Amino acid sequence: MNNEKSPHVVEGKLSDNERLKRESRHLRGTIEQDLKDDLTGGFSGDNFQLIRFHGMYQQDDRDIRAERAKQKLEPLHNVMLRARLPGGVITPEQWLVIDKFAEDHSIYGSIRLTTRQTFQFHGVLKPDIKLMHQTLNKTGIDSIATAGDVNRNVLCTSNPVESEVHQQAFEWAAKISEHLLPKTRAYAEIWLNGEKVETTEEKEPILGDTYLPRKFKTTVVIPPQNDVDVHANDLNFVAIAEDGKLIGFNVLVGGGLAMTHGDTTTYPRKADDFGFIPLEHTLAVAEAVVSTQRDWGNRVNRKNAKTKYTLERVGVETFKAEVEKRAGISFADSRPYEFTGRGDRFGWVEGIDGKFHLTVFIENGRILDFPNKPLKTGCAEIAKVHQGDFRLTANQNLIIAGVPADQKDKIEALAAQYGLIQPETSLQRKDSMACVSLPTCPLAMAEAERYLPDAVTQLEGLLAKHDMANDSIIFRVTGCPNGCGRAMLAEVGLVGKGPGKYNLHLGGNREGTRIPRMYRENISEQEIMANLDELIGRWAKEREASEAFGDFVIRKNIIKPVVDSARDFYE
Repeated sequence: MNNEKSPHVVEGKLSDNERLKRESRHLRGTIEQDLKDDLTGGFSGDNFQLIRFHGMYQQDDRDIRAERAKQKLEPLHNVMLRARLPGGVITPEQWLVIDKFAEDHSIYGSIRLTTRQTFQFHGVLKPDIKLMHQTLNKTGIDSIATAGDVNRNVLCTSNPVESEVHQQAFEWAAKISEHLLPKTRAYAEIWLNGEKVETTEEKEPILGDTYLPRKFKTTVVIPPQNDVDVHANDLNFVAIAEDGKLIGFNVLVGGGLAMTHGDTTTYPRKADDFGFIPLEHTLAVAEAVVSTQRDWGNRVNRKNAKTKYTLERVGVETFKAEVEKRAGISFADSRPYEFTGRGDRFGWVEGIDGKFHLTVFIENGRILDFPNKPLKTGCAEIAKVHQGDFRLTANQNLIIAGVPADQKDKIEALAAQYGLIQPETSLQRKDSMACVSLPTCPLAMAEAERYLPDAVTQLEGLLAKHDMANDSIIFRVTGCPNGCGRAMLAEVGLVGKGPGKYNLHLGGNREGTRIPRMYRENISEQEIMANLDELIGRWAKEREASEAFGDFVIRKNIIKPVVDSARDFYE
């Protein structure tokens, strides 16, 4: 690392996570020994954190925690695994494997599509963890670096192969993901019985021997769709095309949504536009942004360790100049582009090769067999006959991609039969999203996934009450302020504060380029709906033509827009 003499390094006692990474032997720790300890279902000491670098979080079912304690039992420890799928592409053959594993080896039996454009297993017990990794590996999937202080799964605008630009953008997402992966062989050694190759010469040339100060998120996005929410991410490559060909990217750096309740030194932040680069500089610039954050990021206070805080501390121009120096390039002026929306486009889209792509809505991304809606069985049945692939979206939905014209009717019939197509699904429901939250997420303060369906039903009722049933609001719920549900880019965002209590944020826009501000703090579900009833009533009566809800509340001075989140978010 190059930070010993840099004036941009934060001085002070390093956080304990820095010790943990330094002593981990390049992420090995004692995970292998811990796996053999059958006296507990969990991981001990540093391993609790280290398994995150291998794509897993230790969790337990909080619904039964108290009852187990009464029975003198430890919590029902299990792991959640997040797969690495750059651009969210998965084959039918791979789908059938993950479907069977979820059925046979998960407490909950479900597949969860996530806002990181991949899938998660929830509720895998310790005896099955190694089998899980080996099962995925046999199909060509891993979970390397999908959590922890590394560059995580790389997102890409998900409407597939609609043009040559879409195909090229996906290929760059995969290249970036591979380029920024950890080089340690720890994953293969521990989970795949790989030959142990640890030596004193093992190095991490990009991430560094103590990896990054905090998690790092990267996207590739194709305007006009902002379906990956660029301002939620550290590094974004905005595709610029000429004559139908991808020629380069505008580079946006320093977005992020996480914050901490009561700590005004933490805040959501939009990404800054550094400028344009031609394609051949993409990997060098990605590496330079990551290595600059590696060397300058705050390793003393993890709450201020993300890239967005580094830019605020050292200055955007200083950070940009260092990236140019390390990459050996100069950013050109940004090329013009515009985001017009960020939702998924449901139904059929025809690709450039004459094949078709069907996007279906998956509420909360939870693929399970529900009463009268056997989604999990339906996906498996489609996978058995589908000749293309599946694309997972950053909005938790599923695209059945690459369908030949003569297979369209069969695929559509199966999707309708198993509830994957439901014509009665409202626009509002499609524009709503939540993180997992309770009962499995250890950070959750309030419900999110389990609250969302009822909350949307109430919101639908309010829209209908005010003759706005054909309109919708970007509505998102997170169980804590960590940002997984991207509520801090919603027109109406709820951030969990405690059981049944949320902070109500208003004023984001439909394009995902404005951060909402807190309107009411720590209010109940009933109070939320009462506030929204009044506001939607005003919107119905006072809106300008086709004016979106988020724009309306700002124009009418109901909420002040966030101009600079580092300075005025809490005003």
